[in-house]
Amino acid sequence: MASTRDKGKGIEEGSSQTQPQEPQKPESPPNPPPLSRYESQKRRDWNTFCQYLRNQQPPVHISQCGSNHILDFLQYLDQFGKTKVHVHGCVFFGQVEPAGQCNCPLKQAWGSLDALIGRLRAAYEENGGLPERNPFAGGGIRVFLREVRDSQAKARGVPYKKRKKKKKRNPMKTHDAQDGTTGTSSNSNLPS
Repeated sequence: MASTRDKGKGIEEGSSQTQPQEPQKPESPPNPPPLSRYESQKRRDWNTFCQYLRNQQPPVHISQCGSNHILDFLQYLDQFGKTKVHVHGCVFFGQVEPAGQCNCPLKQAWGSLDALIGRLRAAYEENGGLPERNPFAGGGIRVFLREVRDSQAKARGVPYKKRKKKKKRNPMKTHDAQDGTTGTSSNSNLPS
């Protein structure tokens, strides 16, 4: 048995004694940053839609997907909806805050469907689809979403008004309509 002062001597003096080395691990690439909430949802939505197509009889490949498949998918999702949409015969039809319960169906809210289509439209192109052949960007899908929006607004008594973007105005600049020049605003609008 070697003494404690002789333990490292062979290595220091360059002897042929070698200590067993740990096997080198191949360097793995650094972990990618976690996906944002939007990216995670987009991936889940894409996988759900592709699974829906695979479950069709016969299965449908994404390259064969058309607006009819997408509309069927959106209607399929209604069974998981949480938005009460009153039918025409319901006593609460058109009321903003109904006073009681009814048997009207729960459906997907228009805003949820609109956001879903936006994510699927982006995912289609990210997964190799051509923008000019994107079935999620078709006119039939836009018409369907508009009809859902309008019918839900009427049924719930909430008129839908498109918001207009307001332009930011710089109060320091004015435009002289007579000579077409732009200058700095003075207090000329104030009474003297």
